[in-house]
Amino acid sequence: MKDKAKPSSGNIFADLGLPNPEKCLEKADIVFQIVQIIKQRKLTQAEAAELLGIDQPQVSALMRGRFYRFSLERLIKFMDALGKRIRYSFEDKDEPSHARHSSSRVRYAASGHGA
Repeated sequence: MKDKAKPSSGNIFADLGLPNPEKCLEKADIVFQIVQIIKQRKLTQAEAAELLGIDQPQVSALMRGRFYRFSLERLIKFMDALGKRIRYSFEDKDEPSHARHSSSRVRYAASGHGA
C-alpha cells in the first residue's frame, strides 16, 4: 500500500514533526545564506573557518547542512563576520506557515549600508 503525498506546510521541519520547527527553519535560512556567501567568495573551508572564528570541521558541517549545534545567535555572528546583517519582520501567528515562508521574514543586507 502506498502512502499518499501530503501537501507541505511550507516548513519541512514541521512536516517532519521536529521540535521548534520555526527556529529550525530560521537557522536553515541563515546557514543557506552563509554557504552561498562562502561559495560566491570562493573561500576554502580553512579561509571561511578563520573568518568565522571556528575550525574547518565546523565549516564542513555547516556546508553539509549540519547546523544543529550552532545557536541562532552564533549564526547571526557568522553573518556579521561575513559583512552581512539580518533584519527581521514579524507576522501574526495565525497566518499559515506556508504564507509566512513565502513572505520575506528574514532579510540579509550588506553591513554598514542603510536601506
